[in-house]
Amino acid sequence: MWKDLIRELYEDAEFGPEASGTEIDQVEGRLGQAVPNELRELLRHTNGVQAEWGSGLVWSVEEIIDQNTQFRRDAEFAELYMPFDQLMFFGDNGGGDQFAYVRLPSRHNTGVYVWDHETDDRKWVAGSLTDYLQRRAAAEGDSWYK
Repeated sequence: MWKDLIRELYEDAEFGPEASGTEIDQVEGRLGQAVPNELRELLRHTNGVQAEWGSGLVWSVEEIIDQNTQFRRDAEFAELYMPFDQLMFFGDNGGGDQFAYVRLPSRHNTGVYVWDHETDDRKWVAGSLTDYLQRRAAAEGDSWYK
């Protein structure tokens, strides 16, 4: 289902190999947050998707761990930005802005958010991973979420 949807939306989509449940569980172990079910399902079909001239439509398990760890531990980021602990970044626009889930123990944190690297704004942009993929594909240019 995921690959079919992505192929339909993105002509240049490049898929990674399937991620195992053990690999996906490493995200939870390293970040201390549950991986959203829809992201877990996508990663089981493809461990990351590149599209739109190489931007990280959905990162691999390794990149999710690496990027989130870097953002949370970087001393300079801690001085410049609000904390990133409640976010789980999973993709980017190729120009510095990142897409994330908010991982709070709340019913009100559904959907996909964007973090703007210039303003530190964090705003809702899509109701689900499917919605994110569709909105991103339908937009002209890389600022569809602004």
